[in-house]
Amino acid sequence: MSNPVFNVKVVKVGHPSRRQALALLGAGLAMPVLAQTATAWSAIEQKARGQTVYFNAWAGSQNINAYLQWAGAELQKRFGVTLEHVKITDTAEVVKRVRNEKAAGKVTDGSVDLVWINGENFLTMKREALLFGPFAERLPNFAYVDLQGKPTTRIDFSEPVEGLEAPWGMAQLTFFADAKRVPNPPRSMAELLAFAKAHPGRVTYPRPPDFHGSTFIKQVLLEVNAERGALYQAVTPEALAKAGAPLWTFLDALHPHLWRAGRQFPQNAAAVRQMMADGELLLAFTFNPNEAANEIAASRLPASVLSYQFNSGTIGNTHFVAIPFNARAKEGAQVLANFLLSPEAQARKADIAQWGDPTVLALDKLPPAERARFAARALPGQVDKVMPTLPEPHGSWVNPLEREWIRRYGQAG
Repeated sequence: MSNPVFNVKVVKVGHPSRRQALALLGAGLAMPVLAQTATAWSAIEQKARGQTVYFNAWAGSQNINAYLQWAGAELQKRFGVTLEHVKITDTAEVVKRVRNEKAAGKVTDGSVDLVWINGENFLTMKREALLFGPFAERLPNFAYVDLQGKPTTRIDFSEPVEGLEAPWGMAQLTFFADAKRVPNPPRSMAELLAFAKAHPGRVTYPRPPDFHGSTFIKQVLLEVNAERGALYQAVTPEALAKAGAPLWTFLDALHPHLWRAGRQFPQNAAAVRQMMADGELLLAFTFNPNEAANEIAASRLPASVLSYQFNSGTIGNTHFVAIPFNARAKEGAQVLANFLLSPEAQARKADIAQWGDPTVLALDKLPPAERARFAARALPGQVDKVMPTLPEPHGSWVNPLEREWIRRYGQAG
């Protein structure tokens, strides 16, 4: 998935083989950067002036909403573009709306100008020709994107981006626990199973199709399948049956030891985090490596909470913004996407006091003054050692995995 997110009106075990990883990422890295000429970009900025961009973005975080308020104010002041944050809870609903508009013949007057997106939702929009572009690599600030160190800026859940969405931020599955209560937290899914057995009722995960819950089961899927080649291809019934067998065996073993014996699951990661803060659970997890630091800074978690990633790595990806094919304000959307990629906006987003969402930029590409924006001292709750990022399985795996989870465990409340 898929979670983070002015002058605003509210209208929502181990890696794949090196050969597999290189083949997967190489498809995107082979694509040349298409720089926008200064004249062409100036024309886009001029046409954008006076436009209103309806940005459909998740609204489940006060920090993210406040960040978009700041971005909107800057966009209006600098470019004469109005940003309206359309607060959503499920990007799939936005995809459905754009699809319905296409079916109804609304090819120039769509209701969505920009959408926060990645994963299976991007795959759907790309396959159904619901996206405008390519535009991303023509944005002037794309020149600063870290294409080598962060290759998922061109690969979205194993699907080549091909300029149809612009990178916005980085994410990696990260666990956190209070070191006073859990001095040696589990560092793999196998260890987590043993930990749950030793501490019955003190561990859980959100109910899929919640994004974090689905990510949890994908992490299990990777760790219990030594041969992962099929996971990075479009799903087939045969591949799902073969790779899924050890996944369901693992979950069958884990669930009896979870909170409420696995008969009920929290609705989202925020609920799991609050249950950990209240002492009901011993572990929580997030897709933002800085979330625990954010919560400590806001006095919602104690400073003794530590964040960590599994020793062999955890799932990570890039989240993006995309422009629907029928957006009214295509120029304004591009100006907004470019601003969100600017060193100023990226540094503010990476600041734990603002959001704490890791940047997609390569700091060594930035001029010294811009690089200095990212200087920050280590704070309690931050990941002290970043572990390898495991590429997401192909986006086509998400819905079948969620359907099968619901079929097997859907009676849980």
